Amino acid sequence: MTKPAIVLVRPQMGENIGAAARAMWNFGLDHMRIVAPRDGWPNEKAVAMSSGAGRLLDEALLTDDLPAALSDCTYVMATTARPRDLTKTVFTPEEAMREAQARIAGGQKVAILFGPERAGLENEDIAHANAIISVPVNPKFASLNLGQCVLLCSYEWMRLQTTQEGRVEAMAGTDWATGEEVEHLARHYEDRMQDAGFFFPDHKADSMKLNLRNMWSRLPLTRADVQMLHGMMRQMVRWRARGRDE
Repeated sequence: MTKPAIVLVRPQMGENIGAAARAMWNFGLDHMRIVAPRDGWPNEKAVAMSSGAGRLLDEALLTDDLPAALSDCTYVMATTARPRDLTKTVFTPEEAMREAQARIAGGQKVAILFGPERAGLENEDIAHANAIISVPVNPKFASLNLGQCVLLCSYEWMRLQTTQEGRVEAMAGTDWATGEEVEHLARHYEDRMQDAGFFFPDHKADSMKLNLRNMWSRLPLTRADVQMLHGMMRQMVRWRARGRDE
């Protein structure tokens, strides 16, 4: 097992099981175990909600109790938003997935427990876990939907598997404008606006031109932006000339 197993303990609604499967598949997890689902199994509502992730449901391990679901696992983490009177290591979702990755790399089999929708895992369930995953939530409304909770952990797992940069500029087929191109644009606007009498009164003209140049330097202009702005000014000049002729 090269990924953590997602174990749904006594899930109540098929829709939430399907949502959990969809969240897992979105982020590359594909090993689901289901313990004593309230509405039986298989469940048509789970399949409908999984939205293309039905394979995970077809291959899910179904067990009557939690010890059977964890029989081959060597390290187990239980998700909970409530404080427990149990001595356990408590991880954030991010750190929990880092721990899971390290243990799996070392040959261990890791499982993550998610409790039923109404009240979450019982202490008797958490007693089977080596550690707790605690999601930081609003203490006045700490209940998370099952699918949401699975998605949070699955997302943190995927983040560790990829090297995607936190910020990327999508250039859409263009490139950043060079200093020369921006300078040419600035002169174009300055000249045309001078012709139009924009820089008035005369004693404020230098300050207005300086502010205009400063505005161009602040803008993250692409070459496509510069070409469009040139075109806009040319069109306005042509429109003004036509108005004079008429």
